[in-house]
Amino acid sequence: MVYSKKTPWTLIMGVIMVAYAYAVQSGAMAGVIKYLGTDRHVGEMLTLGYAFGGVAIVVGLWQLVAKSAEGHVDYYLSTIGGVTFIMLVAFIVKWGLDPQMGQWGKAAQSTLGFNFASVMNLNYVVMGILAGIVIVNVFKVPAWAEHGVRLSRLGLKTGVILLGTLYSLAELAQLGKLSVVLIGVFVLGSVGVVLWFGARRGLPNSMTGVLSAGVGVCGVSAAVAAAPVVQAKSTEIAYTIGTILMFGVICMFVFPIVGKAMGMGYIQFGAWAGTGILNSAQVAGAALAFQPNGIETLKVAEIFNITRVLFLPIIVLWLALWYVKREVGAQKVDLVHVVTSKFPLFVLGFILMFALSSTGIFAPARHYQGSYFDNSDKVMLKTGKDGKVQSKLLADKDLDALKAEASKVTRADQAAALTRLLENKKLMSIDDDDTLRGVVNAKILSKAGNDVLTKAHRAVRHTAPKIAMFRDLIAWFFTFGLVGLGMQITMASIKQAGGQPLVIGSIVGVIKAVGSLIVVLLMVSETI
Repeated sequence: MVYSKKTPWTLIMGVIMVAYAYAVQSGAMAGVIKYLGTDRHVGEMLTLGYAFGGVAIVVGLWQLVAKSAEGHVDYYLSTIGGVTFIMLVAFIVKWGLDPQMGQWGKAAQSTLGFNFASVMNLNYVVMGILAGIVIVNVFKVPAWAEHGVRLSRLGLKTGVILLGTLYSLAELAQLGKLSVVLIGVFVLGSVGVVLWFGARRGLPNSMTGVLSAGVGVCGVSAAVAAAPVVQAKSTEIAYTIGTILMFGVICMFVFPIVGKAMGMGYIQFGAWAGTGILNSAQVAGAALAFQPNGIETLKVAEIFNITRVLFLPIIVLWLALWYVKREVGAQKVDLVHVVTSKFPLFVLGFILMFALSSTGIFAPARHYQGSYFDNSDKVMLKTGKDGKVQSKLLADKDLDALKAEASKVTRADQAAALTRLLENKKLMSIDDDDTLRGVVNAKILSKAGNDVLTKAHRAVRHTAPKIAMFRDLIAWFFTFGLVGLGMQITMASIKQAGGQPLVIGSIVGVIKAVGSLIVVLLMVSETI
């Protein structure tokens, strides 16, 4: 069978990509880049624009002038058109729509009282899925792109593998027994309840499996990680994501109201939000809504949130074994045979990367998803190529600005942290850094004073280069995969799916929220 189809569009898209990269390089796009605030993406604009555009031009010319013949070469080259199509849409979403939506969200914050782009999680991932859905339902995916679009699942699998680099066992050891026990009970419990409900309601195993991961662990990323394991269809993933995002937005508004009405403290509310809210983005939103003038609540909520993310490989293993057992329909299953013969290799890749990350090979042992604290002279005082010492210590004018406003900081722990900063010209510990970030968020000082504290924060917080590289790769693999996923979701198929996933997900979400609230009130105090 010959897969390649003669079309000028592969060539046209390649020319567009290369032309855009050249416009960025020549400075013709400088005004647009400045307006959108996408300066940090210039490097990838050039690299990806020239790379994908160049390949598309070569393959596009070949498809126009050469005669396709059956074979492996034709098979692989036929995917280039679809891959280029997805990447072109991804470029528009990530470099255009995402920053523009962020600006609109900030602009509307003074009127609405919240950043709707952040609250509704309107980032490049969500908008990429929506863009794909619009394309397939309004314009239809071109025949020459269909073969390449099906490669989107490979992009998701690769992204999941690399996701393992962001977490380490060292983090888990620092999170505390309470978060591990509380999250463990509700993550495992939620997954189990969804699996039970799905079986009772007659849902397909694939739908039940992906829904259980999304509702039980950490939202969209968990659903995406579990989807290939249980062979979930595009419509099933769409229903799961819709349930998670809708429920998460509601919780972000309801949780702070309930927390304040019940007189919950920072630690109690942080533990509840980090356990009970389905999606990670809404966890942070609820914590900041509960305590807008500090970060104590946010710190606790994120501790619980990262703990449940660390349960992801355990859940994926569970679902893999559960799905294969139900698929074969046998009462007794040889688990060793299941793992060796049917266990997806990309999941093993995720576990391998997770294990490697735990050794500190990608980032220092005490990192938080790649970001670590270091205030040593080695990083604070560097000698440049010209032989001059480049200091990250606060300058005298910075110290004078803080001293002039030090009397505004009246809370004992914040005042003590500020005193140590003034004496040493740098932040002296992670705790001091976190404490003074609370001062910045509370806007106790003037803008000039907050700018100095932010400068001190950035001087001691560093991102491991390897982790930064993995983050960029993960972002693009997920962008590619999810845009392609959206292009496989049709309204007709969604209408045929029924409303059971939404009902089950909502019921289990409410059980999780109420159950975790009761446990937190009984077990968690403000003196952990």
